[in-house]
Amino acid sequence: MPGIEFFGEEERREVMDVLETGVMFRYNHDAERKGHWKARDFEKSVADFVGAKYAHAVSNGSAAVVCALAACGVGYNDEVIVPPFTFIATVEAVLWLGAIPVFAEIDETLNLSPEGIKACITPKTKAVLLVQMCGAMAKMDEIVKVCQDNNVMLIEDTAQALGASYKGKSAGLWGRMGCYSFDFFKITTCGEGGVLVTNDEQLYKNADVFSDHGHDHIGNNRGMEKHPALGINFRIGEFNAAVGLAQMRKIKQFIEIQRKNKATLVNTLSKFPFIQFREMTDEAGDSATFLSFFMPDEAAARLAVEEFKAQNLDSYAYWFDNNYHYIKNWDHLISLTSVNPMPIHHQEKPQDWSKIRSYIPKTDNLISRLISLQVKVGWTDEQLTERCQKLSNAFEAVAKKLSVTA
Repeated sequence: MPGIEFFGEEERREVMDVLETGVMFRYNHDAERKGHWKARDFEKSVADFVGAKYAHAVSNGSAAVVCALAACGVGYNDEVIVPPFTFIATVEAVLWLGAIPVFAEIDETLNLSPEGIKACITPKTKAVLLVQMCGAMAKMDEIVKVCQDNNVMLIEDTAQALGASYKGKSAGLWGRMGCYSFDFFKITTCGEGGVLVTNDEQLYKNADVFSDHGHDHIGNNRGMEKHPALGINFRIGEFNAAVGLAQMRKIKQFIEIQRKNKATLVNTLSKFPFIQFREMTDEAGDSATFLSFFMPDEAAARLAVEEFKAQNLDSYAYWFDNNYHYIKNWDHLISLTSVNPMPIHHQEKPQDWSKIRSYIPKTDNLISRLISLQVKVGWTDEQLTERCQKLSNAFEAVAKKLSVTA
């Protein structure tokens, strides 16, 4: 991912500002910090980049999703529609608040489908938690309409899609709130960090209070701040924010290089007619972190993976077997194994998760055929050329074997 590919003097300078003041806490200590407010500046850089009125930085992307759901009033026994293809943090956030995740079908965009969402709406549905998966956008016009027609809140988990947009509007601004991750593996990184954005002042205030034990952050006397509501500690530290601030200054460059490198990979794969590229709702709004495509069937996908190994190719994902991103492999969720009793053990669920694949046959078929290639910014021209040659070799071998078995 670009962030970890480009650490330099900019990040060191921002971190040194914090070390020189000794103020690692994001709030208060006005005199000691000598004008350095890294979390505030980081928040502003994200808000300016995506075009949001408000941004609030927290400890990580998972915390951002929890804060957004809580700020929007999602709680015990509410149903929240989620995708079965996502990082498990999306689902954990819903469970953490005592709400019930309901898994809906995705489509060829790799995101929740409008039809899948509509089929899962019940009188208990409080929100749709839409994940903009692998750096590109869902069918936003249709999804927004489904939510509006059914009086259901739309909240975006845009952890993987900072820099993506649809019709010129950034990922994260289509619902009531949007959430970005800045962990070690994202397009820009804090090491660990997250940011939530909104154009609603009250939701911003809700998240701000919730993420710091209920403090209202009014005034400069930490011990005398009021507590409008209960909360928890999801604060980001100044060190993490300092790194994120430096990284955000590079994001436009990262995306430009990613799009160029992805176009080269697309050109290489386009000569193989059995490859079906992911559906893009807005090519111009692709953050280009991944090149995702479908093989004709599961057997062909597995054959491609074997040929990748033969070519010593790295930085790809066959999500059907990936333990982190597809519900088929989430044994701990399916069995509800937890270190503590969870509210959902005592709640009536609309889906039997032990039979979850029977609820999402289209998704299961798509993921069984899906392969994603990571797009890196740090590739030299020689490395990219070598990668394209290895991909050509791999798919030429696949083509021969497919024709033999046809």
